[in-house]
This record gives sequence, C-alpha cells and structure tokens, in this order.
Amino acid sequence: MKRLLLFLLPLLLLSCDEQPEPFVIDVLNGYTPVKNQGKSQLCWAYAMLAAIETEHIMQGDSVHLSVAWVERMMERDSRAPKSKRGMGMTLINLIQCYGVVPYDAMMSTDDILPRFAFMLGARYTPLEFAHSVCAPNEYIGLGTSDKYPYDAPFVPDLKDNWERNELWNVSPDSLLSITERAVRNHHGVCWEGDISERGFDWKRGVARLSLIDGSTTDDHCMSIVGLAHDAEGNPFFIMKNSWGKHNAYDGLMFMSYDYFKKKTIAVFLKGESE
Repeated sequence: MKRLLLFLLPLLLLSCDEQPEPFVIDVLNGYTPVKNQGKSQLCWAYAMLAAIETEHIMQGDSVHLSVAWVERMMERDSRAPKSKRGMGMTLINLIQCYGVVPYDAMMSTDDILPRFAFMLGARYTPLEFAHSVCAPNEYIGLGTSDKYPYDAPFVPDLKDNWERNELWNVSPDSLLSITERAVRNHHGVCWEGDISERGFDWKRGVARLSLIDGSTTDDHCMSIVGLAHDAEGNPFFIMKNSWGKHNAYDGLMFMSYDYFKKKTIAVFLKGESE
C-alpha cells in the first residue's frame, strides 16, 4: 500500500499546544465505523467483533456485526459475571453457542431479537450466520507471561477469564512479530492489555511507554487495524478503540511497539496468520 502521510486536524477538545502528531501510515486495513461502548464493560466484544469485521472486509466481504446481540446473549449465560466483562475468546465462544446477527439487524439491546440474519439475499439463523463469519476454531489466543513456559499453553489467572480459556504462551518479541505479520498480511487482530500507564493518552491518541510500575494490568481491549511510524521512524500499531470519535484521530490510537511489548496481555487472531 502506498504510504500516506496522515495529518488530521485537532478536534475542539484539544488545546493549541496539543496538536495531533503526524504519522506515516504503512498499512491501513479496512474497518467498520468507530463505536462508543459508553459505560459498558464490553470492550472485549467490540474489539473482537471489529477484528472479525476487518478480516472479512480485507477479503472483500461487507461484514458489520451486532454488539447488542452479543450483550443479550451473554445475559443468558448463567456463568457470566454481572459486570459482563470478558476476553476476546469469550466473544468467540458466545457466538459459537448463541450465534450473531448483522449490526443493522440489532443496533440496540432494546431492539427485538431477530430470528434470522440476512446477507447478500441469503437467510441464516443467527448460529448459521455466526459460523459463516467465524468458523469453529478459526481464531486463537496468544499470550505472553514469564510466569509460565514459553511455546506451551497456559490458563491466565485473570478475573475476565471466567471461562478458563487457554492461551498459547510466547515471548514478547515473538508476540510482537506475529502480530505485526498478521496486520501486514491484512488480518484482523484483537488486542488486550494495560492502559493504566501515564503514556496511554486517549485524548492525544497515542500510547507510549513512560513510567513503568513493573506490573501489567488487564484493563481494556481494542482492535489493531494498521501499522505506522512517527517522524523519528519509531514503529506503531494503529488501534481502533471503542470510546467514540472524540480524540485527535477520530477514535483511532497509535500504540508504540515498546508499549505493546510491555503492556500486552493477549492477542486474538486467525490461526493461520500466526
């Protein structure tokens, strides 16, 4: 893809001394419109659905999926926490069990649950539709933890992992390499990690390492939609967040590779993209 220099005008919320940084875009994969999760704790659902959407958009399919459906289905699962928190694999498991529908079929949890999903003139049950956009075992979870052996499965001891899903443990360098290669090859990726660092600046749309407290907390999920570098040549992932568009880059963020290596809990991506 031809490299484009990204210059975005600051939004009104930015002061004159907080101009957006110019980044050179190396890869920008397709994605559906940025959404706003509001006060919900469903970032994992927004991010994983966004990764699946990007996967299909880059294959030439127009896929836009309903978070509202997923939220209603989670309410049916007796194991699920009342907070409705989860991980990327939680989304995969939910739609494999309960199905999914297109975004325009159910845009709000107040909407009536549709009985069927329609795509390109074909009619599906929600479960059939889910399997058409996300086949069983199509996506895998990769984690990085020095508490467990690398190149082996482990179950992360995280509150959000209430299903006790396994991740495949790899080194931070390997995780970075695998993720970069997946994005460069136009695959969708769901990222889960720590946003508590001072270097994570939603308003300015940039996540860089600053002061590190030595711990990595499980705070948030976003999808990765591209690659970029700054004026000094430092590489960044382009993240699609779910907090609306009111930041310097209309809801996107630029995460440095250093931040990614130190502050990632897991990524979820197509198995063949590893």
